[in-house]
Amino acid sequence: MQKRIQKETGNNCLKRIIVAFLAVIMMTTMLHPQMVQAATGITIESQGNKVPTYKAGEKKTWTFTVTNHSGNPMNNVTVTPDLGDDNDVWPFKTEMQSYQQNIGTLESGESKSKEVKFDFTQREDVQTSRYTLKFKVTADGQEEAEKQFYVNTTAKPVQKDTQDNKDNKDTDDGKDTGKGNGAGSGSDTSYQTPDAGGYSNGEAAYSGGSGGSTDGGAASGNGSVPRVIVTGFTTDPAEVRAGSNFKLTIHLKNTSKMKVSNMLFDLSAPTEGSDEQTTSPAFLPSSGASSIYLDSIAPNGTADISIELNAKSDLLQKPYNMELSMKYEDPNATQVEGSSSISIPVKQDARFEISDFEISPQSVAVGEEANVMCSLYNLGRIKLYNVKATFEGKNIKKSEVFIGNIESGATGSIDAMLEGKKISDGPAKVTMTLSYEDESGNISTTTKDLNLEVTEKVDDDEAAASDMPEETQKSFPVIPVVIAAVVIAVVAAVVILKKRKKKQLAEIEEEELLDELERSSEDEHQ
Repeated sequence: MQKRIQKETGNNCLKRIIVAFLAVIMMTTMLHPQMVQAATGITIESQGNKVPTYKAGEKKTWTFTVTNHSGNPMNNVTVTPDLGDDNDVWPFKTEMQSYQQNIGTLESGESKSKEVKFDFTQREDVQTSRYTLKFKVTADGQEEAEKQFYVNTTAKPVQKDTQDNKDNKDTDDGKDTGKGNGAGSGSDTSYQTPDAGGYSNGEAAYSGGSGGSTDGGAASGNGSVPRVIVTGFTTDPAEVRAGSNFKLTIHLKNTSKMKVSNMLFDLSAPTEGSDEQTTSPAFLPSSGASSIYLDSIAPNGTADISIELNAKSDLLQKPYNMELSMKYEDPNATQVEGSSSISIPVKQDARFEISDFEISPQSVAVGEEANVMCSLYNLGRIKLYNVKATFEGKNIKKSEVFIGNIESGATGSIDAMLEGKKISDGPAKVTMTLSYEDESGNISTTTKDLNLEVTEKVDDDEAAASDMPEETQKSFPVIPVVIAAVVIAVVAAVVILKKRKKKQLAEIEEEELLDELERSSEDEHQ
């Protein structure tokens, strides 16, 4: 009985231990889900686990360590800081469109970790504070990992505008830089707008200081410059052809938390042409001017602007950049300027001509061949790639001729041998299909017809007779020649018979004479 009680007590203790262990695992998973994922995936850590401290205008390198814990190599590993939508979450100057870095393939294990370095410069208007920044890590076939890091910022020292400073202009110009407080603050400080850097690939570009007010006050009263960016564009039709009209629609977004208004946009295209007489912008408004007005865009709102344009007919097939300049005002009527660049691909239609066919001979027998030749003239402004001619018809065997690439303004020769396959009822149609590719590999075709007669195959003797000139055949006297030959044969036969008969008579006479001489001789001896 005592052993049974001890056994049950031991089992109960073991169950309590297992339950407690499972509870600890569940609590750890609930409280630290990222730690569980990180243990089996990819992690990013600030080098030395330190929180970097930046100063106003200071450029500093921030180093991170990326480690693969999955047990398998990871490809196309990228690290991307989240810049956010406004200055409240990003304390650094935005000097590049994207700070994403690709470290390629990352092997598994602590010893295979790789370092990623970012060079950041703190903005002048940032106050002493602590920011929380997000960094994302991605890899092929892996879920995106995200981690937050702290960074300390230090505000730019502000000098008090004392009487000594006012009297000593040689050593201090009396301008203090700090958080903008508006023109009516009563102080002598002026706001320095942040250097927003340049933007490309469809986003607006701002020059440093362009968002500041002309009277020395802040651009918006809270130190931020409203940004309007280009998020994309479309054309109607989708493919812009040289020499045609198209509608350009540009998509805009106000990324700031304030309304922008009184917006003026101006489009300018690159100048194209070989001489002064033909030089002009690649794109011109089909009607009206190149300026577009928009009343306003709400905070974090979007809007579209459109314009009808015409592409020059002599444009080469390539993308053309268009510059978009922007002028608008913030709620304080502060003027802001920006610019953006969009790239519009232009397509050129292929233009060519095919000369008349040269066919020799015009008629062939079954099994024989006829030579067909023509020329291809490339009259367009684009190169024709992988040009091929295919000849097909009911009465001939299919034939293909590869011509190759034909440059703009060049000529290609087509030379084919067509073999007769089936007797035709007079001249029969043969279709030549010409195919070519553009620079993108898209295949286009065109056709042209010719006529070729296929006749029955004849023997060699008949062919030789048929090859004899017609006049010779008509002028030769066949019947008279035959009659003459018969007459000559008869005369010859008569002559021969007469000679034979005469010879026989002579022989008989000679025998009779000999017989008489013999008899006379016998009579004398008697």
